[in-house]
Amino acid sequence: MLKSIEAGVLDIAYEEIGPADGWPVLLMHGFPYDIHAYAEVAPALADRGARVIVPYLRGYGPTRFLRADTPRLGQQAAMGQDILALLDVLAIDSALLVGYDWGGRGACIVAALWPQRVRGLVSIGGYLIQDIARAMEPDEPEYELPYWYQYYFHNERGRAGLERNRRALCALLWRLWSPTWDFDEATFARSAAAFDNPDFVEVVIHSYRHRFGLAAGDPALEDIERRLAAQPPISVPALSVDGADDGVILRSTAAHARHFSGWHRHAVVAGAGHNLPQEKPAELVELILELHDQTR
Repeated sequence: MLKSIEAGVLDIAYEEIGPADGWPVLLMHGFPYDIHAYAEVAPALADRGARVIVPYLRGYGPTRFLRADTPRLGQQAAMGQDILALLDVLAIDSALLVGYDWGGRGACIVAALWPQRVRGLVSIGGYLIQDIARAMEPDEPEYELPYWYQYYFHNERGRAGLERNRRALCALLWRLWSPTWDFDEATFARSAAAFDNPDFVEVVIHSYRHRFGLAAGDPALEDIERRLAAQPPISVPALSVDGADDGVILRSTAAHARHFSGWHRHAVVAGAGHNLPQEKPAELVELILELHDQTR
């Protein structure tokens, strides 16, 4: 059931499924996807007694900023703050957090900075907190190649390209990032409607510029960014997960284990690309249930 609630600077649209007194779990999508990434995961968890919350991130779908004068920013601290505000307004003291890409980054941030609010973490893509101070250090060429879209968004040609061709560009990213996933046009179109949000372009462009130190952040979030600059460890029980066929993250994130100071296990899901929840939902459900059992 789709609901909305005022939380922080946003009116957040979210799907809620499962018993109201169930064990809470938040499922966060990434760029350029939406809540339909969890269309099979959410009901499967609800059937196991979970209260499942699946929010549209800022800039996606029906989620809206409450004020016209609020900057449309996509920096990492904002993603974490949005999740924390949603937990607060829903009166959820502690929850399992699950996410990938942008959603995984927000989940990692809450787990690192407010561990008392996180019962456990499933982070698809490993430790996703950005090290902005080192963002301009080059990588090996083969690992730079998948990030062409980020460099594209650093200039005004990229902004115009996203504005003009947002569906075609995002469909291309889906194909490149999930090379073994044979999704159809209807599946893409269902999620692509979320990119029609009036703030989508501004939030996306700011996200990919801020992470490279090319755009200023919100002064109100500076304290969070300062704490994130220290690359804080994640102490809550955590599963880090890679899709074996991820077209963005080309190297294993098993080495990220050093960032997890509590119980931690790394898993690799065969046949999954970047959008693992939608490509391999049954496998993700089993991983979430493993963490649920681990944290009882």
